[in-house]
Amino acid sequence: MKLYTKQGDSGMTSLMNGIKVAKHDDRMELLGTIDELSSHIGLAKVVAEPEIKDRLSKIQGELIQMMAKIADPHNPDYSFSEEQIFYLERNIDKLEQAFPRRKEFVLYGGCELSARLDVARTIARRAERRFFKVSKAYNTDAKALKYMNRLSDYLYIEARHADYRLGSK
Repeated sequence: MKLYTKQGDSGMTSLMNGIKVAKHDDRMELLGTIDELSSHIGLAKVVAEPEIKDRLSKIQGELIQMMAKIADPHNPDYSFSEEQIFYLERNIDKLEQAFPRRKEFVLYGGCELSARLDVARTIARRAERRFFKVSKAYNTDAKALKYMNRLSDYLYIEARHADYRLGSK
């Protein structure tokens, strides 16, 4: 089977459930933004320590689950759980206790890892804004949306922790 199908040449594509939508459909914009986010998380993994890399890999897997749920919203196999949200909250709380976090505006780029995480965080915020727009028009997973909100918080605190450990204090 070839990678290209030529089906998208007309500006249309299909969701996982077979529904055809325009490539500029809000759901496709959201899916593309989450894919971009996962790619930037992958860039952060390249320079991350093993423990952080493991957490980021877990998050990437959950982003794949999220994209599947957006593309097939009625499939319960892709639904998010409170435990997935609690996982991020536990890690945020743990990191907040690990160092004296500054409470003022931050100049990003204290180290390479934090810079990459901050780019991912800004994309997570954009994905969250798009998610809210999609949630108004389509059946979306409220827990997945909540997860996206926590994810940007997690990426922020992980970046500040990296600055503390590796970069500017």
